[in-house]
Amino acid sequence: MTVPLLRALIAKYPDVKVTILSRAFFKPFFDDIERVTFFAADVNGRHKGFLGLLRLFRELKALKVDAVADLHNVLRSKVVAKLFSLMGKPTATTDKARYEKKALTRAVNKVFRQLTPIVERHAKTFEKLGYPIDITSITFPEKQPLTLEVKAISGEKSGKWIGIAPFAQHRGKVYPTDLMQEVIDKLADNTEYTLFLFGGGKEETVQLEKFAQGKNNIVVTAGRLKLDQELNLISNLDLMLSMDSGNAHMAAMLGVKVITFWGATHPYAGFAPFNQPADYAITANREQYPLLPTSIYGNKIVEGYEDAMRTIKPEIVVDKISAVLS
Repeated sequence: MTVPLLRALIAKYPDVKVTILSRAFFKPFFDDIERVTFFAADVNGRHKGFLGLLRLFRELKALKVDAVADLHNVLRSKVVAKLFSLMGKPTATTDKARYEKKALTRAVNKVFRQLTPIVERHAKTFEKLGYPIDITSITFPEKQPLTLEVKAISGEKSGKWIGIAPFAQHRGKVYPTDLMQEVIDKLADNTEYTLFLFGGGKEETVQLEKFAQGKNNIVVTAGRLKLDQELNLISNLDLMLSMDSGNAHMAAMLGVKVITFWGATHPYAGFAPFNQPADYAITANREQYPLLPTSIYGNKIVEGYEDAMRTIKPEIVVDKISAVLS
């Protein structure tokens, strides 16, 4: 969710260079952004523990950093930011609104209201450092030419390409398998559509193969693409259908239209994919399940709320996709 923001920062301030500090896995997200370099934190190795953080700080200090934006606001990032602060470097930290999120998800005296989206909170962090950003005028990258490796899996593009990411880290965010099968079957009946199913791991791959069984216009990508290749393919989609998960944000940062499912979680927490209309988020019925959302991350499900996402009917999803694509 930081990627569109960094594009805007670099575009507005031509004298600014940015170093992203994160896990190595995320490097491809930033590869094509001018004046952005990536520093991989080895949190399970050389940068593990407090001594590891001191080592990390010394390595970062050699980069002659002028200011630090802590967009994570957890113990590790706080320590690094504090060390820079003690050097006299300006620092700013994103307010994660933990109290407001607790009020949004609690069962008693719930405060059900839209919280400030996390991208806006990150923008305020940069503003504190003297770099205000207009997030309403962000330019997204052009669609990437399909690489030969990706084209070998996807084929040449024709008709509409729809990505489907039917999994999430926690069960409270996953649309029921039988209903997702109905959605996929209905979409696959339209021969103008090609569906690309995203996932990872053995169990997810097996389920994706079941979803695709007997359909010529469905491609299972699981286990066949590296992250940079996956981004290349996503860039060429006309639409991504996703749970409240990383695939939604990967598509959104590339300017792709994204329709999302919401069960135990809710877009009011501020984690809806960037720059997507509110009606692209399809939520479970709160009249039937008034305690929703029960969780920020989908890991907490109230007893009796296991089937909340069944209130999202497959025909609603298919009709929304048809309307967006037309």
